[in-house]
Amino acid sequence: MASDNRQADYERKTFVENWRREVEAAALYEIAARGESDERRKGLLRRLAEVEDNHAKMWADKLTELGVDVSTLKAPQVDAKAINVANVVDKIEAIELSNATWYQSLRNVFTDPDILQILDKIDADEAAHGDVAEQLDAHRTPDNVLKRIWGAERWHRQSSGGWIGDAIYGVNDGLGAIFGIITGVAGFTASQASNSHWILDSGFFGALASTLSMAAGAWLSTKSRNELMETEMAHERREIEEDADHEVEELSILYELKGFSTDDARRISSHIAEDPDLFLQTMASEELGMSESGKGNPWSSALFGGLSTLVGGLIPLIPFFFTSGLTAVILAAVVSIVAHFAVGAAKSFMTVRSWWSSGFEMTMVGVIVGVVSYGLGLLGQQVLG
Repeated sequence: MASDNRQADYERKTFVENWRREVEAAALYEIAARGESDERRKGLLRRLAEVEDNHAKMWADKLTELGVDVSTLKAPQVDAKAINVANVVDKIEAIELSNATWYQSLRNVFTDPDILQILDKIDADEAAHGDVAEQLDAHRTPDNVLKRIWGAERWHRQSSGGWIGDAIYGVNDGLGAIFGIITGVAGFTASQASNSHWILDSGFFGALASTLSMAAGAWLSTKSRNELMETEMAHERREIEEDADHEVEELSILYELKGFSTDDARRISSHIAEDPDLFLQTMASEELGMSESGKGNPWSSALFGGLSTLVGGLIPLIPFFFTSGLTAVILAAVVSIVAHFAVGAAKSFMTVRSWWSSGFEMTMVGVIVGVVSYGLGLLGQQVLG
């Protein structure tokens, strides 16, 4: 009997805390709405406040079932005067994160299906507007938002299994690794007349090993990325099947964040939802940032990644096929540094950086790799030689 009383008391205290958190979140959204001059965003914030109010009502109903008079509970006091446009977003973000952590901890305590259903509902609602704080940041201008979105899309397209990305990354990896081997072996065998033979052999087999490693890594990486995408798509499909209305509401909010009016966002979302396949693809694109066209081919990734690594690894070795000794080492360093700059400049086509800045950065990386590797080689010669 005493154990039952303790359990009931724990549930009451927990549900009161849940109710208090949701009431506070609703109050913050309402304060943010009152301080918002843009009518579209004001309406969106008020809708989100209503979502938090509904969460509070769910906990209030559970308290009523336990015999608690909710009208006697003291709501948390939110000082609207102490909150302004500059800090309300931070406060919303902080309380949303705190609530997410709190509710996750409750899943380790409660096994009641009704409670877990409430937690699932809250998790789904929060996921639908989890990026509102970022989108409403007062310090982010529309121009910066567009640059961020376009920059992210450009990188996403190029990094999602494209052969150009695999090739450039492979050349870079092979070039850096073999240049390091060459300078390291050159330092270690500096006093030996036949050091060119050792350098060429070490570099060549190092290039082969790097080629096989890169091919295997590219294959596994692309395959894993595809499997992750398929898992996310399956999860999104299951959410649509279980609660299509909620997903329509979620898509509507995402479109409102992009600038559509409430009516237009709802009309577009409802129209898209009429086609299940289109609805799934749209939700995957808008919510997860992925699409079927983003899937890569593991075998092409392995092929381009491996071959480009071999090309990059053979570049520093070229002088050793025509000359030897110190001359070959110097020419290898020059060829490698020039190749590092070229690879860095080529990387700028996948990023927003200038070609000369990217090329200079890669050149400095090559120089550092060469100097450090040569120094370690000399040190190894002193210690082991």
